[in-house]
Amino acid sequence: MGARVIQLAEVRARRSAPKPISALDSTSELNDHFHFWSGASGKRYVHSVYDLFDCPEVPAANFLLVRRDGVGRRSVLAIGYLTHDAASLNLAEIRHRAARLGANEVHVHLLASTPQQRRGIELDLRAAQIDRNDSEERISGTRH
Repeated sequence: MGARVIQLAEVRARRSAPKPISALDSTSELNDHFHFWSGASGKRYVHSVYDLFDCPEVPAANFLLVRRDGVGRRSVLAIGYLTHDAASLNLAEIRHRAARLGANEVHVHLLASTPQQRRGIELDLRAAQIDRNDSEERISGTRH
């Protein structure tokens, strides 16, 4: 597992001055903020993309923990959904699990309004990822 030195002043500066979507410089920058993941059903789910350290507190939602390499390839490490009423607890769960798995991105889908919808989306996305990955790669599913 590698270590990453972060400059807290830079992180605080990024958090205090987030860019509105209209201020994004290019399509590629917009693509860095949102990503569509397709389920086995063929349905596409839009996810907000956050660096692990920049992820805000998250309400009950679906998430993917992703490792993005230097050339931009994304590998899904975990798929799940959060159930805590406290958004700070959900963020703590995400960061803890991401750190253990080596994820550097958090993809959050906020459009499911009930636990049943979140569970359905989790299963749909997991089924699609299992089809895409080699049998050696394992994707964990989790509910918190």
